[in-house]
Amino acid sequence: MRLIYNCNSFSKFVKRFTHILNIIDCKHILIVRLSSLGDVLLTTPLIRSLKKQNPALQIDFLVRSEFSDLLKSNPYLSTIHLFSREDIENKKLKIKLIEMKYDCIIDLQNNLRSKLFLNNLTGEVLTFNKKRFEKVLLVHLKINLLREAQQIPTRYAETIPDFKLDNEGLDLFLPENISSRITEKRNIIGLCPGARHFTKRWQKENFIALGKTLIENGFSVTLFGGKNDRQLCEEISKTIPGSFDLSTDDDILQLAKDMQQCDAIVCNDSGLMHAACAVKVPVVAIYGSTVREFGFTPYGCKNIILENNSLTCRPCSHIGKKKCPQKHFRCMLELTPQQAFESINKVLKA
Repeated sequence: MRLIYNCNSFSKFVKRFTHILNIIDCKHILIVRLSSLGDVLLTTPLIRSLKKQNPALQIDFLVRSEFSDLLKSNPYLSTIHLFSREDIENKKLKIKLIEMKYDCIIDLQNNLRSKLFLNNLTGEVLTFNKKRFEKVLLVHLKINLLREAQQIPTRYAETIPDFKLDNEGLDLFLPENISSRITEKRNIIGLCPGARHFTKRWQKENFIALGKTLIENGFSVTLFGGKNDRQLCEEISKTIPGSFDLSTDDDILQLAKDMQQCDAIVCNDSGLMHAACAVKVPVVAIYGSTVREFGFTPYGCKNIILENNSLTCRPCSHIGKKKCPQKHFRCMLELTPQQAFESINKVLKA
């Protein structure tokens, strides 16, 4: 009995392993990344590379409805399924997805919600390794096992054994009916002062000082942000003579179209940083409580990361905090507008 069991187990293992290796030969797959802005954009190299290597492959995507605009014009996707905040709608959706009988499901969300939702769906499930243990060690014990970790798009691709991405960066396809609100075509620097968490935000006063320096040196300055950033963008714009506030109520496609006209973008470690990369604009990214080892760095575009590497307390979080745990906030306070201005000039010359 033991010998028969082992043989059967080995047979199942070989069958499963062979199936994974032949994922590019699948006909219909589902990619799952429910949120957020940057995380969804970081999936686009995988979508494109899968389709390029197998043009006949039908790729569907499961995403929260508020982030669907990021994907709705993507020519490499067949169907976008919208994950709702309403449980009854998600139950209907799950029944629909079960009926789709996918060959493979790539779970890039990898949390309890996605695992429960994907339960009972057919097809092999490949799950993104979030390296939770390594992040805990780095944040809490400052033991860095992530020095060799790749950027997130590459790590997404590593979910599929032996699969390699192309080198074309992020995608954000903009509908032709969206027009830029920027009429000037040169010397435009965009400032994105917002971020979800306090410890990821460079100070308002620094953005103001940088904006004034840019204006004095012949640049035009434009402010970008979403619904939660509107007041901040307005306050900064009012203090920088000649600047423009183009913040929106989370209209990411309009923001991306406008950012596309900029010569460079200065931003925090935020979703708009990835949006700027997706429309191929050079980026100066300001990092406070987070570090590049987490993998959420500017991908596929010219960039400079401005950060304070003299501190032993970084990182204090992998997503950001409401306040500085050490109460000094040196990670941001010691990054100066002059450093940012010099970084802008460097990235423009790169």
